[in-house]
Amino acid sequence: MAAPNSKATFKEYILRRLGKPVIEINIDDDQMDDRIDEALMFYQDYHFDGTQDMFLKHEITATDISNEYITIANDYIGIVDIFDIGDSTSTNNLFNVRYQIALNDMYDLSRMDLVPYFMNMMNLRHIEEMLVGKQPIRYNRHVNKLWIDMDWGKVTAGHFIVAKGYQKVDPDTYTDVYNDRWLQRYASALFRIQWGNNLTKFIGMQLPGGVQFNGEQILQQGLEEKTKLEEEMISSYSLPVHDMTG
Repeated sequence: MAAPNSKATFKEYILRRLGKPVIEINIDDDQMDDRIDEALMFYQDYHFDGTQDMFLKHEITATDISNEYITIANDYIGIVDIFDIGDSTSTNNLFNVRYQIALNDMYDLSRMDLVPYFMNMMNLRHIEEMLVGKQPIRYNRHVNKLWIDMDWGKVTAGHFIVAKGYQKVDPDTYTDVYNDRWLQRYASALFRIQWGNNLTKFIGMQLPGGVQFNGEQILQQGLEEKTKLEEEMISSYSLPVHDMTG
């Protein structure tokens, strides 16, 4: 069997996991599409393979300066940092502090410990943050606007802002996403829940031969599997939460 490499083949794979064609799976096609979309959303929100670190380069326009924000594509779930705008200690001439340190101390650095140099660079960075400051940013994935709280008069149209963010891994482009084992199991659980929900209205209905529908059991199995997989996601596949200091 070929690995699923599209939404259509992924759907058929999940149905076969649940018993098709031996068992009739009572789910509408639109319901299956919705459950796959839900599985992908959860996967992209929590799985370390669901997003990728990206540096977004944006050319500033006159509209951006007027709005005091830049528009972000909706496939980004978060923007966490931007490259500093302005640098009080990095002038491009002989009076550059870093240039002077390299000019006067590079010979000694080649034969001595680099700890003093590293500490000096850290102190310079600290001074720079005190004099220039870090530009605060605000971003919400549902608004798709990166607000940069700064004096927009210091930038002009044609300059670039580089932001670090987390971009969703698009399964239509990177089709190997559909071959992820956790995603396959989670989508199967969602299908099972939908299947059970669809059958619960037939509780007590008896078919020829004495067979009865048991939608509640299918629903319960799906709910238990879904809970287990979500716990597994948090404990095994999610990146640890970063500490925040203030």
